[in-house]
Amino acid sequence: MRTAFVGKGGSGKTTLSALFARHLAHSNAPVVAIDADINQHLGAALGLGEDELREVVPLSTRLGGIKEYLRGDNPRIASADAMVKTTPPGRGSRLLRPLGPDPVHTRHVRDIAGVRLMTTGVFTEEDLGVACYHSKLGAVELYLNHLVDGPGEYVVVDMTAGADSFASGLFTRFDMTFLVAEPTRKGVSVYHQYKDHAAEFGVPLAVVGNKVTSEDDRLFLKEHVGDDLLVCFGHSDWVRAREQGRHTGELEPEHRLALEELRVAVDGRTKDWETFQRQAVEFHLRNARAWADRATGQDLSAQVDPDFQHGPAALSQAPLAAATASN
Repeated sequence: MRTAFVGKGGSGKTTLSALFARHLAHSNAPVVAIDADINQHLGAALGLGEDELREVVPLSTRLGGIKEYLRGDNPRIASADAMVKTTPPGRGSRLLRPLGPDPVHTRHVRDIAGVRLMTTGVFTEEDLGVACYHSKLGAVELYLNHLVDGPGEYVVVDMTAGADSFASGLFTRFDMTFLVAEPTRKGVSVYHQYKDHAAEFGVPLAVVGNKVTSEDDRLFLKEHVGDDLLVCFGHSDWVRAREQGRHTGELEPEHRLALEELRVAVDGRTKDWETFQRQAVEFHLRNARAWADRATGQDLSAQVDPDFQHGPAALSQAPLAAATASN
């Protein structure tokens, strides 16, 4: 099950992404955590030091190899160069399983106490002034488009701040989206932007109140987001200690209970593979018309396999995992 954490900058979505991933891993569930935020702080929130973070190979640095692997022997995709971030899988594509024996996970995952971290990567000097961060997120969108995950398997994604997530179809790739909101007018402003767009595409959305220190704070959020408010988090001495480099004690019981409420909400969702694939195709065709046909010099609508049915049944039809992928 895929979960996204979104919200305005500084709301605490990275901290909550890390706490939720750790909570899931504590029960020995398979967990992949993906840092898809331009600031790339999820690894540090999970406990990695700067030297350890440099050892994590970002997805964006080997995008060509990932494309080559995922296209497999799909006859509708002529080459890796013809793949764009929205290219959907079809018959012959290689599909991924959470932490499966494939080069995407083998090369790009770093285990942190049971949480398998993947990162998108940061801006380089070559990117400045010529690229937007969505060029980095293309690898995450391809990964999620080709992933077959099921109950009890979790992918937790720390997304970009604000409503910027809607600049691609990535926001439709999740079973549950948690919008982290502080009890302030600025804190709930992103909620109103996000809710309208999410509703248009049937994206399930729940609000997680953060930095809630009083009943007045909780009531403020309730007034502005209504029944979308799922749970609230207050100040945590344990979290503050970790942010200061002190790893002692345990997370407060009330916060562990709140994290379990998030898990229950995610587990309560039902996979809808038909809608998932339909939306993938819809956004691919949008991108093809808007820019991708022109950029590749091809009619990318031809990449859509109308007879492909995504989900567990497709795994038996996909080519076996290859041992390596080109760079």
